[in-house]
Amino acid sequence: MIVVDNLGFVKGLPWWTYHMPREANGMTYVDMVFPAFLFLMGMSLPLSVGTRMAKGQSKSQIWIHVITRSLSLVFLGLFVANAPQVDAHATRISAPAWTTLGFIAIALTWLRFPGTQARTTVSWLLRCAGFALLIVLAVIFRRITPDGHVAWVDFSDWEILGLLGWAYLAVAGVYLLFQKKTALLFAALAIFIVINALSTAGHLGWLDTLPPYMRPFEAGLSSITMAGLLTSLLIVGDTIASTLKAKIGCTLTFAAVLFLVGRALRGLGISKLRDTPTWCLYCISANIVIAILLYWLADVRNGLRWARFAKLVGTQALLAYFLPYLAYLLPLLWPLTADGTSGWRAVGWSVLFAAGVLAIVSLAHRGRITLKI
Repeated sequence: MIVVDNLGFVKGLPWWTYHMPREANGMTYVDMVFPAFLFLMGMSLPLSVGTRMAKGQSKSQIWIHVITRSLSLVFLGLFVANAPQVDAHATRISAPAWTTLGFIAIALTWLRFPGTQARTTVSWLLRCAGFALLIVLAVIFRRITPDGHVAWVDFSDWEILGLLGWAYLAVAGVYLLFQKKTALLFAALAIFIVINALSTAGHLGWLDTLPPYMRPFEAGLSSITMAGLLTSLLIVGDTIASTLKAKIGCTLTFAAVLFLVGRALRGLGISKLRDTPTWCLYCISANIVIAILLYWLADVRNGLRWARFAKLVGTQALLAYFLPYLAYLLPLLWPLTADGTSGWRAVGWSVLFAAGVLAIVSLAHRGRITLKI
């Protein structure tokens, strides 16, 4: 995701290295990266909830965790989306200063440092200080609308982190309600797909009349996350399929059915930016096949020892994703991005940028520093 984000700044590359335009029908591999993130988030849900239940947490405690995590992701998404819109005159502080203070507040609120967990008072004071600073920054924030008016926070763009938060809340909520009723979980996936199709076809136009903050749940993105959850139950659990042959057969059948449904809905278009059902279902099908292949390679054949570096990023996924925004949002660090570059050398720069993030995450992991919400 970090690499393809940077490729968006690069000029002169083949069309398939960019997102397809909003008005076009089609998809590139770049359009499949974000859905893979959603899918993996869904796959992790049964494992996460199961671990918490094994530790003795109650359903109400897990609900609180889910809601808190979702709203934290939404807040981080709003921060990323609104930081470039800060108006220095109306806010009474420059955009770089406001953004820098925002990063400091986020670090104090959600970063976990070695030793502070044991000293609960220190940890609590740091989080309170960070949260207080966030409130102050939110209160003073002002932007200028396209028609020239001064306005507060823009809720029309949740950014990727916010979209992850809403999809997480929707799917985790469904799972907590119908955890032991697999048929209802599959029914929920079907409902998400139907709502997405009706919305794309324009039959739910009344949703567009609602304020942006009242329509955050994207049915298409929730369908991808729900499909990841069901794939996890198929592969990791033994309730639906207990043998390797059964797991492979069930998952491939699942992928084929969803692919055919997506093919049947092609008339509604294929577009990431329009969140069409065919784009969602094609991405789901691809991710299911990749998931069962990785399961066979890693868990059955134990053949992914060379990819252990990825485990590090998996344990620090939010930190790895959020770190690049230091460069994206702070002018002093902006030259580290691939903006203004062109050609295949710029691709190498994008890869180096991602490698730099990996190196920082590795150092943070060794220092037991993590971004935890």
